[in-house]
Amino acid sequence: MVIKKRRFPRSKTNFKNKPGFPDIKPGADAGLKKIFTSIGVPDKTPFKPDPFQLDAVSAINKGDCLVTAPTGSGKTWIAEQAIARTFGNGKKSWYAAPLKALSNSKYSEFSEIFGAENVGILTGDRKENPDAPVIVGTTEILRNQLYDAMYHGTELAADLVVLDEAHFLGDEERGVVWEEIMIYLPARIPLLMLSATIGNANQIAKWLSSIRSKECVIIEETKRPVPLFPVFFHPSGTLFPMVSPKISPGDYKGGKKIYKKVENYINKKRPFLLAPPHKLPPFGKILGVLKKYNLLPVIFFLKSRADCDNAIELCLENVLHDSDRKTKLGKRIEELVMQNSYIARHRQLGRLEHTAVGAHHSGQLPSWKLVLETLMTEGLLDAIFATSTVAAGVNFPARTVVFFNSDRFNGKEFLPLNPTEFHQMTGRAGRRGMDNIGFAVAVPGKFMDIRLIVKLLDSPPSDVESQIRINFSMALNLLLSHSPGQTEELLEKSFATNLITEKRTGLITQKRTGKHLIGYDHKFLWQDFLRHFNFLEEKGYVTKEGELTGDGIWASKLRIDHPLMVAESLRIGLLPKTNSALLTAIIASFVDEREPDDKIDKKFLPKELLDRFYKVKRGLEPFAKLMTNRGFEVKSLFLRPAAAIYAWASGHPWEDVLAVSEIEEGNLVMLILRTADNLRHIRALAKAFPEVAETASKSMELIMRVPVVMDY
Repeated sequence: MVIKKRRFPRSKTNFKNKPGFPDIKPGADAGLKKIFTSIGVPDKTPFKPDPFQLDAVSAINKGDCLVTAPTGSGKTWIAEQAIARTFGNGKKSWYAAPLKALSNSKYSEFSEIFGAENVGILTGDRKENPDAPVIVGTTEILRNQLYDAMYHGTELAADLVVLDEAHFLGDEERGVVWEEIMIYLPARIPLLMLSATIGNANQIAKWLSSIRSKECVIIEETKRPVPLFPVFFHPSGTLFPMVSPKISPGDYKGGKKIYKKVENYINKKRPFLLAPPHKLPPFGKILGVLKKYNLLPVIFFLKSRADCDNAIELCLENVLHDSDRKTKLGKRIEELVMQNSYIARHRQLGRLEHTAVGAHHSGQLPSWKLVLETLMTEGLLDAIFATSTVAAGVNFPARTVVFFNSDRFNGKEFLPLNPTEFHQMTGRAGRRGMDNIGFAVAVPGKFMDIRLIVKLLDSPPSDVESQIRINFSMALNLLLSHSPGQTEELLEKSFATNLITEKRTGLITQKRTGKHLIGYDHKFLWQDFLRHFNFLEEKGYVTKEGELTGDGIWASKLRIDHPLMVAESLRIGLLPKTNSALLTAIIASFVDEREPDDKIDKKFLPKELLDRFYKVKRGLEPFAKLMTNRGFEVKSLFLRPAAAIYAWASGHPWEDVLAVSEIEEGNLVMLILRTADNLRHIRALAKAFPEVAETASKSMELIMRVPVVMDY
């Protein structure tokens, strides 16, 4: 099915009923009566592992294991058992997660299980108890530890590795990190991979078995822990089964045939809609319908951050009347606010307290998102408005999830939801131990294809494809411990090569705008590696024989997005050696991925910042031109991010820094965190650049403070 590409319109909240847009009055089709009587909380029973969980624990005790099971089915329990066994034998475990927030959550969980003194965390932002027998961290940190182990000729200090959210292997931006870990990890270390969304698990397991010389066992569970029932929200306020239900005790799966009344609606030439295109529907009234039929709490998936923020303004009628619940919510919010003073001033705090409704998206402060996640998990909220990105990596399921679009914005264009995205979102519907049944509600609109939603209900997860690609950081680190010939052998082990060999249908060439082809076999990887190698040789980072020079050795420690630009800045003395705020600002300009305008209030542009910024920009021009001539992507430097981070490092109030940056709070936090990560790598160059390394350390202290960081 094809959904027309569209632009991001500015949504408006001034909805008024007009002809063709009916008043909403709660109603439910008779076909839902039996389903709705099943809503409730299941009886408490002692925990008993499911067969797939026991099978997975048995498999990882013998070798590698890939577990695919729906969200909320208990994959973490498998990891806990594997770690407990390793810990009990006096050995070490490494639990790698894709998100820092998820790593922090698992760190807290494991600290309670194994004792805080036995658990450490490594996320870049946090480094606590790094020699503990149980380590939780991000995949990038684990990959970097593998680089270091290969360089020093030592073994990774682990006897078990758990890769959570293993489907990130197919992520365009970060999948290469997962693939590198799988290739570099010594075969002696058992590898446990957990995922809810892998369609071609057999291919991945077969590939791993071939490169690690031992069987990778697949444990697959398809049954949801809480059954899902799809519902159609008619603009009149009446709820219908989305598909012709096949109702029997314990069976709420439905069928593929669209319910007749729903079919009649979508076949109309001009059906009623809840709101005109590009305007928000009356969320308060929608919430009222869901509340009447006991379908709360609910997660509304919206297309943009602005829609999420504007939606809560349409829920003012959702006032809490239960005094006990209102008191409990207020008390819990007060407890959470005490941990971060900025939350007390959050513009949406009043709405949260009075309506039990919040907006959760990447533009929000991490501390605010944590408040919402905590309240939702504890059952204190009625609704969360969120973008689809919240479906992965954040654990706050609801009884119901609501869709308004059957497409999503991928950063460049709107594309139809694929099975993996849909299953991740519906995976939040139904709380294990709290719900007998979960609901996925589709609301019709201009960008909602009900037939596609029905098709996705029974679609298997999408296949995961290789995203491996060569970059300068990878090239330097491979040459740090391997000869060019050995490097070619490693590239031959890639998942891409395995797929090519298996499919024998030519190249898998997924294009990315402005970037190199990804998903190609080892011959193309090797040619791309040689292209990087030749440039490194030309610039004196590597010898003709393939050995790193002195500059190449320290440059290999810059495991960042643009290592050569930063390395060249260090080489020719462009970076400030003693001014911490200034160094922080210049590094921020290397980090920022936007193309902002540079019309900035002069009070935030002191002469020393302007002089240094343009000195760096002019100094790098010859190098940047050479990179461009050799066909490499070159990072453009912009003044606005440098000015914003300079203001923050210089002690300006958060509100002023926001105004200078002209980005949302969450994005500003991300810019600061990424700047700190780059500074952390520069700090590691103490032997080659002692002054700059010391200044980088001080720079991090200037910017890593509330509200960027939280009290854990």
